[in-house]
Amino acid sequence: MKETDYPLSEVPASARKGLLSTSLVLLGFTFFTATMWAGGSLGTSFSFYQLLLVILIGNLLLGIYASTLAYIACKSGLNSVLMGRFCFGERGSKLSDFILGFTQIGWYAWGTATLAIVLIKTTGLPETLETPLMILFGFAFCVTAMVGYKGLDWLSRFAVPAMMLFILLSLYTGLTDIGGLSVLVGLTPTDSMSMTAAVTVIIGTFVSGGTQATNWSRFAASPKIAVIATMAAFFVGNGLMVLTGAFGALIYQQADIVDVLIAQGFVVIAVLMLFLNIWTTQDNTIYNFSVAGCNLLRTDKRQLITICGAAIGTVLAVGGMYNLLIPFLILLGTFIPPIGGVIMADFWLRHKGRYPKLDEVSLPAFNWCGLGAYAVGSSAAYFSPVLPPVVGVICAVLGYMVLSKVPVANHDLSTERS
Repeated sequence: MKETDYPLSEVPASARKGLLSTSLVLLGFTFFTATMWAGGSLGTSFSFYQLLLVILIGNLLLGIYASTLAYIACKSGLNSVLMGRFCFGERGSKLSDFILGFTQIGWYAWGTATLAIVLIKTTGLPETLETPLMILFGFAFCVTAMVGYKGLDWLSRFAVPAMMLFILLSLYTGLTDIGGLSVLVGLTPTDSMSMTAAVTVIIGTFVSGGTQATNWSRFAASPKIAVIATMAAFFVGNGLMVLTGAFGALIYQQADIVDVLIAQGFVVIAVLMLFLNIWTTQDNTIYNFSVAGCNLLRTDKRQLITICGAAIGTVLAVGGMYNLLIPFLILLGTFIPPIGGVIMADFWLRHKGRYPKLDEVSLPAFNWCGLGAYAVGSSAAYFSPVLPPVVGVICAVLGYMVLSKVPVANHDLSTERS
């Protein structure tokens, strides 16, 4: 199988994709069960209009962050791990490779376990099949990722419209069951959560994915297409997932669309939704891991890395990753966004909006300015009482601006040539 996804180089103009293809792949990525579960925790904590405001703010911030990286990715043809070579150095970039790869393996393990557990609960299969199903799904999900962008595109062209139809059907049925929008608006919250915490949860659901969505936005035919497609996925698509989970929790006390569809009597549709929802995110997730792994090991054997990643994710799934979602989301919201902040600062401040070609430049082993800025951003996010993801990005950018003026943080950068 010929490799055409450019894991170690820029995407050439001949391989660029249009708005429909880019949007569907990214929407398939953001249509994910975990996001609905996060939405469920919000749905019982706010009034209707407060909920809409929280979803709007959270997903707008997430969309702006992901779209900014998408613009850089399309302009350069590089994904986040390759851009990490510029902002962290040849050897320093292995830090971002490891962090981004690890988070994607965590999501892959969670998704694999989720499908097996929910399928058994939904269909009444024996619980003894839980582990065998995790092993089966753990390796089956990586097939389209092994094909590459084309495999993700083929699946998304079928899955995304189908899932959109299922979601709209469920939302309409839910409004009918509860007695209309006026009744839904009149419901009072039963739990409590601060707006800051709620926005952080929303951003945390897909900030890691937003940082690595450059794997597909770099294929966009123009920066405009990259930004529109990314906003469609992370503002509209992710927002719809949060809203769906919130509505399900309010009406049926179930955040997962699969459980809601079953409660509404759509059992067959529920099973289809379960497979499509998990698969379209799982193959994107393991693809992300393979790209990070290729940069970490400096190999173009992306398909082999994909299989190895699926094996690791399957082991974690069997080992109980399913029960660690909330701590995992907090981890993502703290340590992933500063990577994007450093990339943005490095691209515009040092490279003035234009990277040199990777094969035409000699990069330093470590970019201490970028590594220092990441440490500043991560520390600020970790200790911040409000919006850690946003604080992490802003402080990483500010940290880079300050450190770029310090000679000792930039002494290795003189080895870089255009």
